[in-house]
Amino acid sequence: MMDYFRELNFVSVALRLLLSALIGFSLGLERGRKRRPAGCRTYMLVCMGATLTLLLSQYEYIMVTTKWASIASEIGLRTDVSRFGAQVINGVGFLGAGTILVTGRREVKGLTTAAGLWASACMGLAIGAGFYECVFLGTVLIFLSMRYLPIVENMMVEHAPFLNIYVEFESLDHIGDVIGRIKEQNAQVLDVEVDHGRGSGSSNPSAVFSLRLAKRHSHSDVLVSISELDCVYTVEEF
Repeated sequence: MMDYFRELNFVSVALRLLLSALIGFSLGLERGRKRRPAGCRTYMLVCMGATLTLLLSQYEYIMVTTKWASIASEIGLRTDVSRFGAQVINGVGFLGAGTILVTGRREVKGLTTAAGLWASACMGLAIGAGFYECVFLGTVLIFLSMRYLPIVENMMVEHAPFLNIYVEFESLDHIGDVIGRIKEQNAQVLDVEVDHGRGSGSSNPSAVFSLRLAKRHSHSDVLVSISELDCVYTVEEF
């Protein structure tokens, strides 16, 4: 049975893609619960894209040595066909890197977009090779991960023990009040990055807090509690 699943057939392709989606989601969920920039969608897209690339290499090798053998012999093809796809993936990597930004609030944005571009390039390679079974399954899984996964991810991360927040307040003298309100919520301050507010952005001082919450403590409760302080102008989760 294991040999059957290692062959390149519809059942094997479906199993590999589903398994890559499941494992990518599981790894991303662990990172997402710790409020890391790369979450469920990023891990899921990258894992499926890598699976698509390897499946495509196997498909091209089988086709060149069987159904495309006469054409390959006629044109004198001597190059490993999987190298063509590798060049495309490397090129798209530079494009995806350009979509990743780090904001002034230490927030990383664009990771999912970059992963989506990379996965889209993998799909384009599969379409160009005529690997239609893989194209259909991959398109469905990628679309579902980008369209509906954020809803599930937000529900699961809402009660995660780790929380990163951006707080903008009146003066640095009030940072102790903010920390005191955080501790009132039974939260532990893991790290603090203070900005004196003298840059080109906001003129008000601000801080980025990395927190560890008590079990089953809602993120919204912590945000509301901090926002009730008169010295606080802005509080956001990221």
